Amino acid sequence: MRRLASLLLCLFVWTLPAGAAPLPVDEAFTLQVHEAPDGGLAFQWKIAPGYYLYREHIEAKTADGGAPLPLETGSGIAKDDPNFGTTEIYYASAEATLSAPGDAPIALTYQGCQEDGICYRPETRVIDPLTLAVTAQGGLVAPKLSLWTPAPTDTTADPATDRATETTGAAPAFELAEDPGLIPSLMARGGVILVLAAFPLFGLLLAFTPCVFPMYPIMAGALAREGERLTPRRGFVLSSLYVLGLASAFALLGAAAGWSGQNLQMVLQSPWMAGVLALLFAVLALSMFGLYELQLPARWTNALSRGTGQGAGSKRAAVVLGFSSALIVGPCVTAPLAGALLYIAQTADVTLGAAALFGLGIGKGIPLIVFSTLGGGVLPRAGAWMDTVKQVFGFGFLATAIWMAAPLLPAGLELFLWAALLIGFGTYAFVHWPVERSGGVVVRTASLLALLYGAVLTVGAAAGSNDPLKPLAVFAGGSAAGTSAPPLVFAPTGSTEAFQAQLASARGQDRPTMIYFTADWCVTCYTIERSVLPAPDVKQALSGFQLVKADVSDIDAANTELMAQLKVAGPPTMIFFDEGGKEIAGARLVGDINRQTLTAAADLAKER
Repeated sequence: MRRLASLLLCLFVWTLPAGAAPLPVDEAFTLQVHEAPDGGLAFQWKIAPGYYLYREHIEAKTADGGAPLPLETGSGIAKDDPNFGTTEIYYASAEATLSAPGDAPIALTYQGCQEDGICYRPETRVIDPLTLAVTAQGGLVAPKLSLWTPAPTDTTADPATDRATETTGAAPAFELAEDPGLIPSLMARGGVILVLAAFPLFGLLLAFTPCVFPMYPIMAGALAREGERLTPRRGFVLSSLYVLGLASAFALLGAAAGWSGQNLQMVLQSPWMAGVLALLFAVLALSMFGLYELQLPARWTNALSRGTGQGAGSKRAAVVLGFSSALIVGPCVTAPLAGALLYIAQTADVTLGAAALFGLGIGKGIPLIVFSTLGGGVLPRAGAWMDTVKQVFGFGFLATAIWMAAPLLPAGLELFLWAALLIGFGTYAFVHWPVERSGGVVVRTASLLALLYGAVLTVGAAAGSNDPLKPLAVFAGGSAAGTSAPPLVFAPTGSTEAFQAQLASARGQDRPTMIYFTADWCVTCYTIERSVLPAPDVKQALSGFQLVKADVSDIDAANTELMAQLKVAGPPTMIFFDEGGKEIAGARLVGDINRQTLTAAADLAKER
């Protein structure tokens, strides 16, 4: 355990900030453009704390011929800069004005630095004086750079006629709602203490959501293998170590997200990974039924067991299981997880973000610790009872395998697999649990119900249904999803430019837009698409919307940039925009989305 303790200690030392990671240039220096009272153009930069902008490096030229334009800037603060010598700089904000912009596009160049950090290369943005649209060399840039929010001192601008919101021939930029985020909101209410206290509670509330479900059979299988050594105390120790590994992995994910800008939990996911995990659970299940014995090579077993005494190998294995569970099991994002990851990425406060995620992991594991401790006192130590327990856990592993593979299976095959599992379990329970045995009547009843529902699923699958919760809907005149109405049609998108073009199309039709982030490996997304989106009330609520789907099953540069621009940590996420491309505040949905929350968000978007 000494090496394990050293590893965990290094993890928390690593999360301590050794200097803030530099922000993306468009977040360090947020450009806003608006029409000045005299008819000219005003360029304003909001400069992030710890950054500054050079006055003499702010220049304006015509974009076509490169002729200099008379740009006026205010006085700055003198600084003995190591790169440029004595120069004037701006902190917090800067402003430049152009009195006679004309009609030709303007190339605006500026440069800044991070205090005691990096200096950015000169940045050039092209502004259309007629529409105030801001573009970069590759096209439209981030939404923060292309929409103007009137300054508090600007009392002459008329929002109804402000040219920054006029329709243009190019795709309009989008504007995100001003949301301080989960952690900043908690910080404002109660400081760091409230953040550290709230995230374990969030984890506890998420402990029984679908993406956390695989942890229970994993831990149950580990306990079942303990045999005679299993006691309440040992169950508590093993599950606590499992949860410690889980929470440490969440903290590491947060720290890595802060430095890489990516949710590594997403990077590790793919349809291949989901398929491999499903196959692994099936292999474990068959070993529980006694078809073969899974055992590590003797050399590995001896290495794991060497050291601190009996059972040390099991303890190490529990930590490794917990750590890997956070990385590869339950990848679907939740609101608290997304809030922490985005906070780390935007502020580089790795310490607080990682601590919040550590607390989230601890909260998710509390029911597991209770389950394992009670199970350590209830489960038998050896004998025929132990074989029965292992076989019951084997059915649990098979259920987990089907659940994880469901998004990858052809339509209808999932129902056949669930039917086979239920019929198999019902037959097993009916044969191995006589009526005279303790609880025999209850078990026999459950076995008959399993057999009956398995038969119903078989009939539904043969008739073309694909919803385990509504297997006979096809006989009521509905489709496989349980409704005769046509399915919702989503337009695919995979990049910022493509989504902006779709917003332009919706704006021309005066329609709001909803974008849905999903992935093949996202089990929660599969549940949403099977049981939520086909519901009649959801279809009614989303009528009139332009529906866009961003499939991030395969991570690439284009969809990674789109997620960064929209501040999306991972699927499932739904974002609503009004007809002008502005996000509806309070309507964003992250994580476990149901019919009630989706219809409420759609109604809120329509009201705006």
